[in-house]
Amino acid sequence: MKNEKRVFLIVLDSVGVGEAPDAADFGDVGSHTVYAASTDEHFYMPHMQELGFFEIEGNRVDKRHAWAQKKITPAGAVMRMQEASRGKDTTIGHWEIAGIISPKAMPTFPDGFPQELIDALEKETGRKVICNKPYSGTVVIEEYGKEHMETGSLIVYTSADSVLQIAAHEDVIPVEELYHICEIARRLCQGPCAVGRVIARPFIGTPGHFTRTSRRHDFSLTPPRDTMLDDIKNAGQDVLAVGKINDIFAGKGVTQMTRTEDNEDGINKTLTYMDQDFHGLCFVNLVDFDMKYGHRNDVPGYAAALSYFDKRLPEIMAKLRPQDILMITADHGCDPSTPSTDHSREYTPLVIAGDPILAGTNLGTRPTFADIGTTICDYLGVPQQLDGTSFLKNIIK
Repeated sequence: MKNEKRVFLIVLDSVGVGEAPDAADFGDVGSHTVYAASTDEHFYMPHMQELGFFEIEGNRVDKRHAWAQKKITPAGAVMRMQEASRGKDTTIGHWEIAGIISPKAMPTFPDGFPQELIDALEKETGRKVICNKPYSGTVVIEEYGKEHMETGSLIVYTSADSVLQIAAHEDVIPVEELYHICEIARRLCQGPCAVGRVIARPFIGTPGHFTRTSRRHDFSLTPPRDTMLDDIKNAGQDVLAVGKINDIFAGKGVTQMTRTEDNEDGINKTLTYMDQDFHGLCFVNLVDFDMKYGHRNDVPGYAAALSYFDKRLPEIMAKLRPQDILMITADHGCDPSTPSTDHSREYTPLVIAGDPILAGTNLGTRPTFADIGTTICDYLGVPQQLDGTSFLKNIIK
């Protein structure tokens, strides 16, 4: 094929680099996800360091890691991103990356969902609802799983995010039926109950030994207007979605998608896409940082996941073609060392690499994630009317 431009945008889900200026409004003063992970002795990210990850303003690591303290000339361009939207959840974060700032936070339900919504869900599904409270996803199945197995009732719960989650044992409610139930819930969640995501949470096992499976599925609100995905697709280019990207955008603007089981699978499937001839964007979400470690306050696990990504980074770099650009960012924080198990309001990193990139560039702090989407469209030559401002001229050779 002719050497078409391609952008690989990888979201390290929840990898924040320090509290945002308005962190106090969200109860997140002092949060710093990367630093928290770095307090584990096995934390090791030398390849990200080479690209300039630790040159990002405010990003820091535990002093025991001498390798991270060395001053280098970054091989990539770096900056940190401040979220302009009123929220710290996956949907709002990804929408902003893709060019839409959300001035109003999506609804949350710290006291559970309104009875009218629960009544409608029970009527349409023919199943009773149990729980209906904010809960940890792993704890809720331990405490309600036995009752669910005995009655067939739906375990409905939420979190500090704008989500309605439904957990069900795969032997009690087959996964396809659970997906259908979540589609019903998605339709019912309108107006003041229009949560960002309805999430299917299948699990297996026996009481005392339940585990969630990889067949989670998110049913998101449709973005309120076109994102960079739509702009790129409408320009006749490709939009490849890896992981939960397709779910987050409700399939809007996606030309090809693949689901993933974990970070390893996500990286492998990204490498497969890199071998394909396409023109446009490959948009990747690696969810383990957030789902498996941030929400579970697992510092060693978070450190291991970051170290694993870094270990695989050379494989990704090796497959970049002459006009390819790699962007590595995040959608919010989820500091695993704080008492909270929720997302944290943090700056996010942006590391950019590839032959076209002016190495050693540091743009400091950008005012919105939306600058990413605008810059990607600018590089691909795609007309857009997104909320951000392109910084392409500052990072390109």
